[in-house]
Amino acid sequence: MPDRINIGLIGCGRIMPAHLNGYMQLMAKGVDNFRITALAARKREDALRFRKHGEGPLPRVPVGPPGDPLVAPHVYVYDFQKDVDVEIYTDYKEMLKSGNIDAVDIYTSPFTHYPIVMDSLIAGKHVLVEKPLAITVKSARKMVEAADEAGKVLGVAENAHYAAETRMIRWALDQGYIGDVQMLIYVTIGGYWSPDKIVATTPWRHQKIYAGAGPTLDLGVHIFNIFRYILGEIDEVCSVVKMFEETRVTRDETGNVVEKILSDVDDTFVTLIKFKSNAVGQASFSWASHGEPIGAWPPPGGRTIYGSKGCIKGSTLVLDDGTRAEIKVLFDKDASADVKEKFFPLGLTDTFAIETLEFLRAIEEGREMETSGRGGLRDIGVCYSMIESSRLGRFVKVDDVESGKIGYYEKEINEHYGW
Repeated sequence: MPDRINIGLIGCGRIMPAHLNGYMQLMAKGVDNFRITALAARKREDALRFRKHGEGPLPRVPVGPPGDPLVAPHVYVYDFQKDVDVEIYTDYKEMLKSGNIDAVDIYTSPFTHYPIVMDSLIAGKHVLVEKPLAITVKSARKMVEAADEAGKVLGVAENAHYAAETRMIRWALDQGYIGDVQMLIYVTIGGYWSPDKIVATTPWRHQKIYAGAGPTLDLGVHIFNIFRYILGEIDEVCSVVKMFEETRVTRDETGNVVEKILSDVDDTFVTLIKFKSNAVGQASFSWASHGEPIGAWPPPGGRTIYGSKGCIKGSTLVLDDGTRAEIKVLFDKDASADVKEKFFPLGLTDTFAIETLEFLRAIEEGREMETSGRGGLRDIGVCYSMIESSRLGRFVKVDDVESGKIGYYEKEINEHYGW
């Protein structure tokens, strides 16, 4: 294992500032076992936009609601790392061949994940890739198998997993505050991208061949990773998946439509969940609804977890005996120093910093990440189980979708790419 892990970043798009902020926070905490040594983008100017101030085009105008990772402040690599030259590549394959790198961090569009991840593993590099891991279960399964064969870390940048609310609620459940967990309810209907906006001004999110699915996959991997983390594995689902808004648009500041596309993926799902623990759940999400929204993204938002002694509503504990307390207050007061360090190493709370540190430590320790490729495969399996359940009109076991026993919906995508 080298003393320092050299990392190449692939795909210099809108999510990159959030990741670079994470790397910068690690440097500020004294984490000195890595360097970013290469940037790869199809257009050289896109990579130069992030290397050094004044070197490339101006930062992109952020899009998205407050708090969304897509609106993270712009960061240059040289803002926090000045002792190593950063090479620029317009072909990631050339970077894998010639670059001074041990690992890659991939921020490209989901339909490109499979070839880049596979090429990186074959080249002997450790891999962290933005969510979702892939746009089909079959391709995700091949990635996991390739990582096992190569003996390399394959992780998913599933930042919601590392959020303070997620970690603290997991701790509260482990402490038994609400007794035996019985039921979870999660609802987010409407909001920033409703009823008909092109989400994040990226039309590919509404095209099956490029996105795989709509929010069923795009946000479903976030939602179900959190569910699996706090309540355990999901056994089966019964769902209705719909598209209510076929036309999606982008409007200018005066409300005039400047872009219009036709969508061929879902924009809404309603699902019943059976956990292997015997707990049950109900989850609903839509970015196509008119009028006032219900709940909020990200969680806890419209999420409540019920147990045999009370519930956790949002981030508030409510017990049968009348006790009410904020989970954060309980965690700050009662969680051990070891638990706090485990959940928030070095005192970090930024989700991108924590996930990046977890990637670095997994490489050094020769283990899987908390958000491993194997977990990313399972998250996609749950998402596509919803679609298959809606198609079949019955409960579908996630194991049957993850294994490929059921996979009608994704067949078109796999055939398109030759997977």
